[in-house]
Amino acid sequence: MSAPEAATGPLRKPVLVVQHTEVGAPGAVLPILQSLGAQVHLLRVVDGEPVPADPSPYAGLVLMGGYMGVHDPIPWIAQELELIRRADALGIPVAGHCLGSQMLAYALGGSVRKHTQQEISWGEITAESGAAAGEWLGEYAGRTLETFQWHGDTFEPPPGAQRLASGRYCANQMFSVGGKHLLVQSHLEMDPALIELSLARNGALLEREVALGNPAAANRAETLREMPARTARMHAILRRLYTRWLGLAV
Repeated sequence: MSAPEAATGPLRKPVLVVQHTEVGAPGAVLPILQSLGAQVHLLRVVDGEPVPADPSPYAGLVLMGGYMGVHDPIPWIAQELELIRRADALGIPVAGHCLGSQMLAYALGGSVRKHTQQEISWGEITAESGAAAGEWLGEYAGRTLETFQWHGDTFEPPPGAQRLASGRYCANQMFSVGGKHLLVQSHLEMDPALIELSLARNGALLEREVALGNPAAANRAETLREMPARTARMHAILRRLYTRWLGLAV
């Protein structure tokens, strides 16, 4: 089955986008979803807004990143995991970015652990060339893609997940689950302002990893190089993924 070129008309319900931290803002996610015809409800857990118990008012759920981990004893993490499971039971698609991908994997039967190294700044992932990758990634299937990373955990996908892309320093980068849910470890949503904010808040971590010789981290100058062009290329990939994902929304 080929991926739809756009959502099949105005959705009856909004898409819920969940923001967990200041740095984990949705970036390009909001304008991409809106340009594809979706109404968006931004839920700011970072400001104390409560996680809903019922996903049925929404056409889909998008979970953004954050510095915390799925095993942390934070009340909203358990609530969000249950929200994912209820959405899955109702056939509502869920997309997760970084922490969001780890939460989605864990909620549906996968696992999450500390990775062997921090993966920070620009790096390459390799898209699969099979049928599933073709449906989700279209012209990007089978290609090497530059993406922005900032994570220390990694996930094992749920049983039956289909791999869409892998990476040299972190193998599990992108999967679909049940042909409906989307797990993206990379920060495809980043724009120049978010990259600069990440460096302002967490640049010391990047510099420490570079000083330690971590091959999965790039220096500050490389992180800031050609941000408008590089983020625009990521956003084109993200638009392709969300075109497919919105076509599955209820």
